[in-house]
Amino acid sequence: MRIIILDMQSQLYAGAIRRVLAQDIGGDNIVIMKTPEETPGICRVMQPYALMMEVTGYSPWMLSERLNICDWVRRDAKGCKIVLVVDEKADKKLAEQVKDAKKQGLIDAFLFTSATESYLAAVMDSL
Repeated sequence: MRIIILDMQSQLYAGAIRRVLAQDIGGDNIVIMKTPEETPGICRVMQPYALMMEVTGYSPWMLSERLNICDWVRRDAKGCKIVLVVDEKADKKLAEQVKDAKKQGLIDAFLFTSATESYLAAVMDSL
């Protein structure tokens, strides 16, 4: 059983991703977080397969805050794959910073919000 945690600014967007993932990779094991502050604790308890977090230009979804969560999750939920999602059209500089985080090995993957549903599901399934 693979558990995936979704930590998104928009609950509507998180719900859409949940439906896509449940349909394409199966299972009812996709948990949507209500606030980023809960994410590290939930990951510690649930030991998820993957954590997908949205990154924006403002708190509490800023890249620096997300990378702090990554540190906690890597320590407390060993083996959890971390994927960041960013709107590359709204904030090109932030998208580059997220890409650099992948190059530095701080995250396992990143997705742009313009990615298709099938691509999103394929990336999550391939981690």
